[in-house]
Amino acid sequence: MHIKPKEDMNVSMLVNEESVAASIPVRLNLVDFLREHLGYKGTHVGCEHGVCGACTILVDGKLTRSCLMLAVQADGSDIETIEGADAKGRLKALQGAFHRRNALQCGFCTPAMLLTAAEFLRINPKPTRDEVRDFISGNFCRCTGYQSIVDAVMEVAQ
Repeated sequence: MHIKPKEDMNVSMLVNEESVAASIPVRLNLVDFLREHLGYKGTHVGCEHGVCGACTILVDGKLTRSCLMLAVQADGSDIETIEGADAKGRLKALQGAFHRRNALQCGFCTPAMLLTAAEFLRINPKPTRDEVRDFISGNFCRCTGYQSIVDAVMEVAQ
């Protein structure tokens, strides 16, 4: 007896405070759903192995690698992308500090780096430089060497 796997599944979730309902392929990664189906291009696809951190978003308030999660696994979840965090104004101070400290260059890692830094400062508003380095270490940046990113996060923490 051969059972054909279900190819599409209905999902509903809250993305950046908007209700989303869709019928999607069961094997569709969350990052691809956000980018290609919903148009949230700030969530980047890098390594597709959860190593680089470019696809980092918040799922139910937790930093999550969206390339490692199927979109159907997010059914019923509350998701926040860089666009949602920006719209709420949660990133304004960090964005200014990143600009002043030249903490962004090519911009590829920047959305996930900002989300990660904002979440870290929410958890630990007065970190040490070493704590900042440790927390952002899962987000690769090939341009800045991290010094300016740490400087920017520390500026906001002050």
